[in-house]
Amino acid sequence: MQPVRIAGVAVTPFGEHPDRHGRDLFAEASDRALADAAVPHADIDEVLYGNFIGEVTEDQGHQGPLVAAAAGTTAAATRFESACASGGAAMRAGVRAVRSGEADVVLVGGMERMTNVDVHEATDALALAADDLHERRVGMTFPGAYALLTRAYLREHGGSREDLAAVAVKNHEHAMNNDKAHLQQQITVQDVLDAPPIADPIGLYDACPISDGAAAVVLVSEDYADEHEVDAPVAVTGTGQSSDTLALQRRVNRAYTPATERAANTAYDQAAIGPDDVDLVEVHDCFTIAEVLALESLGFYEPGAGLSAAADGETAADGDRPVNLSGGLKAKGHPVGATGVAQIAEVTDLLTGEHPNSDAVPDATVGLAHNAGGTVASAIVHVLEVTQ
Repeated sequence: MQPVRIAGVAVTPFGEHPDRHGRDLFAEASDRALADAAVPHADIDEVLYGNFIGEVTEDQGHQGPLVAAAAGTTAAATRFESACASGGAAMRAGVRAVRSGEADVVLVGGMERMTNVDVHEATDALALAADDLHERRVGMTFPGAYALLTRAYLREHGGSREDLAAVAVKNHEHAMNNDKAHLQQQITVQDVLDAPPIADPIGLYDACPISDGAAAVVLVSEDYADEHEVDAPVAVTGTGQSSDTLALQRRVNRAYTPATERAANTAYDQAAIGPDDVDLVEVHDCFTIAEVLALESLGFYEPGAGLSAAADGETAADGDRPVNLSGGLKAKGHPVGATGVAQIAEVTDLLTGEHPNSDAVPDATVGLAHNAGGTVASAIVHVLEVTQ
């Protein structure tokens, strides 16, 4: 099995890009990632690309060859759709392609353009990730779905809205140093509590923004890196994926996300590490409760204990295990197809000292990225480690 190294990463600014098409955003990310890797376009064996709702927001399907051309290659190109985990799915496929020996250089990317449609169209499009028969037809949207998850968690474990609000405050604070972040603004717990309600008990500041953006990562085999003297000090040592029922009503426990637990255990086993070995984490915090659920399912906290982590400072930049130093989806933004790839880029930059918040984790050598689709019906986890 060929070890997998990360040679280059790039993320466009996340936010509103009204005058740019998706292919343009991806071209920027891919060109910058390849330049960062010092890998020529001609060496790309495959392009693996995450995108969720391009047919809705850009009237564009068959995006694989489109983005390959934007990246300056005619290599085999495949689009991955796994809702908000589309980028993570592309990343996992890239890791497996290099591990197997079938590819030496894989360009993994993701993009979503969402602000060119109004918020109602975007919300309806995102709801395609829910169960049409049991959820969408009765009016379920993801704010409503995550409100149900929040209620289930608070009913089972207790806790307060103030604890949830601290998650948003912490991630906004982390985004202040990240010039790629969509929401570079500080907020307070009271701001979160006073924000307009969306779906009780979720308010406006409990939710991530609708964003445009793209991200790209260049994966290379260890043999390729050695032969071509490519500087690639970070390796992907673990990758895991699992699923849950699409409809919430079929879940046994809506206060836990077992797909994340199973995906994490696979990734931990491959990397021969455990949760206590992880120095920093990027988790899929599309809503504040999602960060809490992720941290517990990843094994960092027992069920019910993760809610107070942000309020207690444990997941802050100067905490025991910093979480979402990028600002997370909550403040960095969530251009759906790009998110899973952007998480990999952020963790890589944090581990190599290239991130604006790297000073908070100067000795970090192990990072984890957690990407989820829908109400965590899909979960993908990657472990990254500094090897040089």
